[in-house]
Amino acid sequence: MNYNKIVQNILDVGEAMLQSGAENFRLEDSLYRMCKSYGFRRYDVYAIPSNLQITVETPEGEIITQIRHIESTDINFDRLDYLNNLSRYVCANQPDETVFREKYLETMGREGQHAAVKYFAGVMGGAGFAVFFGCNFMDAVIAVIVSLMIVIVGEWLGKRESNLLVYNMILSFLSEVIILLAGKAGAGAHPDRVMIGIVMLLISGLGVTNGIRDVLQRDFISGALHIMNSMLGAAGIAFGIALAIITFGGVGSDGFILNHSILIQLISCTIACIGFALWFKIKGLQVLYSGIGAFFTWGIYAAVFAVRPSNFLATLVAAVFVAFYAFIMSRVNKAPSTIFLTASVFPLIPGPNLYYMMYGCVSSDLSLAFSEMIVLLETCLAIAFGFIIVDVASRSIMYMLKTEYHIGKNS
Repeated sequence: MNYNKIVQNILDVGEAMLQSGAENFRLEDSLYRMCKSYGFRRYDVYAIPSNLQITVETPEGEIITQIRHIESTDINFDRLDYLNNLSRYVCANQPDETVFREKYLETMGREGQHAAVKYFAGVMGGAGFAVFFGCNFMDAVIAVIVSLMIVIVGEWLGKRESNLLVYNMILSFLSEVIILLAGKAGAGAHPDRVMIGIVMLLISGLGVTNGIRDVLQRDFISGALHIMNSMLGAAGIAFGIALAIITFGGVGSDGFILNHSILIQLISCTIACIGFALWFKIKGLQVLYSGIGAFFTWGIYAAVFAVRPSNFLATLVAAVFVAFYAFIMSRVNKAPSTIFLTASVFPLIPGPNLYYMMYGCVSSDLSLAFSEMIVLLETCLAIAFGFIIVDVASRSIMYMLKTEYHIGKNS
């Protein structure tokens, strides 16, 4: 075999997986498995969100090192699913470089999502969470309009602006302007709640959670990059909203209030998370599974909070459930667990806390800003701890079943 080409193909798969939204430690696991399957004497993989490196020693003793710089990402969980299947195929069959390349190109050439789906996804995500956060009918109509604007302008802007801070600042500024002008025209009674729902389309709170989880697993560089990237995106949202409020006049706030009906909460967050599943280009029954996961995740949070009103405890228990749910569904569907985890966990993401932290800064209410920042960090930590608990439990279960869960260079 041409081992240089084999390593190049493995790196191509890794790059595509990372760009499609693969978790860092699961990506390394897939690359290690493929390297191991080809019988390399030694293999070292180094992966962070912006860089991939592989060094192997072939059976003949040749040392091969290849490096790949990752410039941008665009979450595509359908592609990630098929790339995961490709890595399984490679591990089972060890194809030569020609067949490997053909399979890779076939996977990358899969038909994409219909253009109209993204519009439905944006409306379901933004308007669904607006209703979840207590908006009335007219507020929801405004949320639909703003969500469509984000999809249309975001698609155009994404081709021209790679800086997440600038990208989020422009979209959040335009969103808040539309909401404020609608409020001045007498349409919409809760502009803050509408914006909270819209913020969920831009929020990178899951990046903070994954970053904290990486740090807790001692993957410090990857974790720091995830956290800094999320903070950059959050800063863009805050700057954009603040600029709109300062320019077009202040906006009143009646506080973060969920819809008073728990049934409407469950239905609206399920619809919103199905929208996010489509937003992340998930296809088939996996979209439905994401909605089911979101329904039970929020149901468990609400039930725990009703028994003991602690945001940290309720978030922790709900995060444990959704992580176990994703683990089980990944085994049932033979797909990466992040596909089922990402959309299902969105009801727990602290978008409202980010908004009110910014609102407190703009309105000089530093006590509000500080208290919301504490809740935001508390929520992210609870989600991260929930994920860690499940990861440890999963490894223990797979060990008892004598099945490899994660492998490394020494496996």
